[in-house]
Order: sequence, then C-alpha cells, then structure tokens
Amino acid sequence: MAIESTRLSHVDASGHPRMVDVAEKAATFRRAVAQACVRFPPDVAAELQRTGLRGKKGAIVDTAIVAGTLAAKRTHELIPFCHPLAIERCDFDIAFVSPTELRIRCEVGITHKTGVEMEALTGASVAALTIYDMCKALSHEIVIGDIALLEKSGGKRDVVAGRAPE
Repeated sequence: MAIESTRLSHVDASGHPRMVDVAEKAATFRRAVAQACVRFPPDVAAELQRTGLRGKKGAIVDTAIVAGTLAAKRTHELIPFCHPLAIERCDFDIAFVSPTELRIRCEVGITHKTGVEMEALTGASVAALTIYDMCKALSHEIVIGDIALLEKSGGKRDVVAGRAPE
C-alpha cells in the first residue's frame, strides 16, 4: 500500500522517499529553536559548577557551542533529505536550570525557501553530545534527553512549544 504523499512530505505518490521540491516556494525568514538537556549525577554537577564548566579537556560550554554550530551548518550531510543551507544565524544558550540539569537551546535563522528545524535540533543534539564527551571522565551516568523543537516560524505554519497555534 502506497503512503499518501500529502501526509508525509518526504514520500512520493508511490511511497518512495524523496527530497521536498522547494523551487516554487517564496524565500522568507525562517527561524527555529530547539533544546536538549544534559542531566548529571549530583556530585558531577556540583564539580562542574565549582569549576565554571571547565574540565580537563577545556571550556565545556565554548566547545559545545562550536560543535553545535558546525553540526547545524552540516545537517544536510547527516539527514538524507535536508537541503544544504547557508545558515545566517546560529546562537546557543547553555545554562543550568536545576542543580543537576544543563539546558542547551539552539536558535537557527535563515532567509530561504525551507525551514531550519532540523538544523536547530542537530545543533542542540551535537552540543549535548559534546558536553557528554567532555564530561564522561567524571561519570558515565550522564543522561542526554528532552531533545525537542520549541519554536519555528516563517514557513506554512508557526509552531510554539511543539504545537501549532490554534
């Protein structure tokens, strides 16, 4: 049974995968915000806060921002049907939101014919993975989670906190 192409944008009428054709779309400013959270055991979180998020490998947050930015710019190399995009903006906000949880927010922006949700999600995810890598010598009980799209705007519909406005 073929999958209806109007339901899944990356599937054609025959049910085969395809890249979405954006040729006829208008270029508009597109923005997306995604997050990931890294949870640490209490003793590890306390140590990281004591050192100002610096570890033996260096500045943890700064390294995560660089890695996340590079990942957002190269999303099309990781996700098969993402269009290659010249990202115009990629900003991070990384901070403890509880004694043991570090929240990573990645905001991506571009004026283009396609959105940047995958770039924001990839940026947040890779930043979280980088933090794990830089801290794993302290514990392997670090957990990455809550990876989610928080907002998107500029396309067919805007989304806030994972829901389209009513």
